Amino acid sequence: MKPLNVIKVGGGVVEDAASLASLLDQFAAMEGRKVLVHGGGRLATSMASSLGIESRMVGGRRITDAPMLEVVTMVYGGLVSKNIVAGLQARGVRAIGLTGADGDVIRSHRRPLKRVKTDDGTEQMVDFGFVGDVDKVDARLLMKFIEEGMVPVMAPLTHDGEGNILNTNADTIAGSVACALAEHYDVTLTFCFEKAGVLRNADDDSSVIPLITEEQASRLIADGIISGGMIPKIENAFSAIHRGVRQVVITNSEDVRGKNGTTIKR
Repeated sequence: MKPLNVIKVGGGVVEDAASLASLLDQFAAMEGRKVLVHGGGRLATSMASSLGIESRMVGGRRITDAPMLEVVTMVYGGLVSKNIVAGLQARGVRAIGLTGADGDVIRSHRRPLKRVKTDDGTEQMVDFGFVGDVDKVDARLLMKFIEEGMVPVMAPLTHDGEGNILNTNADTIAGSVACALAEHYDVTLTFCFEKAGVLRNADDDSSVIPLITEEQASRLIADGIISGGMIPKIENAFSAIHRGVRQVVITNSEDVRGKNGTTIKR
């Protein structure tokens, strides 16, 4: 099958002008078929704060009430998406910005009450509000764009088919898109963020764990070495591997091609 790269870039990268410019330079230079999925959580938090809206996170995931849903829709689907698309156009990339609602490309359902381990190690039932869990991805629509030489730029927003936008974790979007396209391409999924990979010591960028098995991941989570927002990255990585993605790389924004960082393979 033809190779395809699905690159997910974290909010901390897209919100810093220099980091974003470097990433877009590298991404534009990548040959072949590719998809970019972006976050924007820090900018959403900042925007919400300026509007007097409290941001709440549990287990690395955002609780999205109605006011916060308006903020993330504006930030993810508007400001962040269009800045990335415009930046890629300037670099000769035919990019098209999409949310899950556009073309019905990603349909989801509102997440039910869920038992979640909190940062202090306890568990509680959490209502995440207007948060979506993905039901289906229209891989054939994405393929039409890709085979026409276009690059989908996916925002972390989906819809439920009943008129409701739902905030959906960007790592989940990236994993779901990669898995859907894995039926048609040889997919590598790369998560790019501010760190060099999965670190054994969060304060030491040289402590990258180069390869992680599922058993190791469970131990690292239990020991608190993998925590917070890294947990959904790891969960989505193994889910993607089980569903046909060839390999997953977790690395920093200076390594879009995934030559370093942490690798997860079948």
